[in-house]
Amino acid sequence: MEEISPLAPELRPPRILRQRWLDLSFIHWAVEPGSVARYFPPGTRPDTFEGRTYVGLVPFRMVMLRSFLETNVRLYSVDSAGRRGVVFLSLDANWLPMVAGSRSTLGIPYRWARMQHHATGNRHTYSSTLRWPHGDASSTIETQVGERLEPGPLEHFLTARWGLHLNRAGRTWYLPNEHPPWVLHQAELQTFEDRGLLASVGLGELGSRPPDHVAFSSGVPARFGLPRGPVLR
Repeated sequence: MEEISPLAPELRPPRILRQRWLDLSFIHWAVEPGSVARYFPPGTRPDTFEGRTYVGLVPFRMVMLRSFLETNVRLYSVDSAGRRGVVFLSLDANWLPMVAGSRSTLGIPYRWARMQHHATGNRHTYSSTLRWPHGDASSTIETQVGERLEPGPLEHFLTARWGLHLNRAGRTWYLPNEHPPWVLHQAELQTFEDRGLLASVGLGELGSRPPDHVAFSSGVPARFGLPRGPVLR
């Protein structure tokens, strides 16, 4: 199994996509691996830290051709080749061409939503209401950003992920990426109003308890390479 490192492995050319991820709030719940194992594509399983895996809720701004907003719900995976990554249960965005293009070409579970982001000093507020394909599930998230955080093993486990696992046409693929090491800050979750967002991906019970870890980053530039695979079962 590959080691967890804040330094990205070299991304082999060609690089097919460039993005900037900005104003990210990382909100995480620790869960038992067996409770989410059914969500992982063939050839992958929950990656664990000290016996537990995590569900991440990450609202942020994205820049790719234009600026738009995104909120994703994600899990942490490892495949049969030992590559660590993420599995997205949902990616809600307010730019319809991105939603349609990503769903049709790569099978990434983007959903179209009305979204807003406001920053006042060190306070960030994100709101989202789904438009398609899952009705009107919505959320309001407010985080207060604190002092710079020196990343430890858990922060690296949650953020140093150099690819994503996705299921396309019945096969699991690995889409690699690279970016500079995260500069993280401590953060407190001031408001979390979950009106069906977590339930829309089958994890509604998480909204009833506080998260186990919250952090913030002003962002990084990122690049993606060609999909690799298919992952062996």
